[in-house]
Amino acid sequence: MSPTNDEQTTRGGLSERESSALARLTSQNREIFGIDELAEALETTYDSAKTTASRLEHNGWLTRVKPGLYLVVPLAAGEDFQYTAHEFYIASHLVEPVYVSFWSALAFHGFTEQVPRSVYVATTKRLPDRTVHDVEYHFVTLADRKFFGHDQYSVAGHSVPIASPEKTLADCADQPNHCGGVRELAKGIREGTDGYDPETLLEYARKIGNGAALKRVVYLMDHYGVSVPDREAVTAEFTTGSSPLDPTRSATGTYASEYRLYVNIPDEELP
Repeated sequence: MSPTNDEQTTRGGLSERESSALARLTSQNREIFGIDELAEALETTYDSAKTTASRLEHNGWLTRVKPGLYLVVPLAAGEDFQYTAHEFYIASHLVEPVYVSFWSALAFHGFTEQVPRSVYVATTKRLPDRTVHDVEYHFVTLADRKFFGHDQYSVAGHSVPIASPEKTLADCADQPNHCGGVRELAKGIREGTDGYDPETLLEYARKIGNGAALKRVVYLMDHYGVSVPDREAVTAEFTTGSSPLDPTRSATGTYASEYRLYVNIPDEELP
């Protein structure tokens, strides 16, 4: 990992010990690491490693993801050091607990052709949005009861927590404002058994505890001819209040009493 003479003129010096430590971390699939991990790799104290990390960041060998957390910039990044790990991998380090969901997970599971500019992550913490390497990370705070239904998926060689297909759709039905609206959710629902298990989707929509989310899911399943397992029990759980099909739009629309929904998006606009 030692730099060439040309690279030494554009990046600050990297000692053999530091080079070995960074090589060891990356070989262990730890492109992103904390000060304590660097201290272990350098076989030094936390304070010494903290000083080293600050200097290596200044010299272009590391970039700071957040306070105390760094990303290795490999030689392959070139002279301008323009490099970033996969945005989902970075997202998994920004807060704990966390999983990727909403519009980002819709795209990951192939439920939409749209690629959101931001990365949408679910967490139980309250955090402001932040930008890392020109990518905006949007944190959606969930109640503890809603934080479930995510699995580990391989992304660019790393294991990342991402909502399952069913939980992705349930999350989007719960908060369509984080997935581009009901039209994007509808694209996923349309996939039916080719993309998700309807029974699990309904289980998750019920478990979330938002009556409007369950109504939206059932309405869209019916719209696309997807069989609703145990329909009588599911519809018995519909809340008495009326909700908009798409809360990102005006609440006015045709009232569908069977679903207790205001259908405020024309059929021709659904995919």
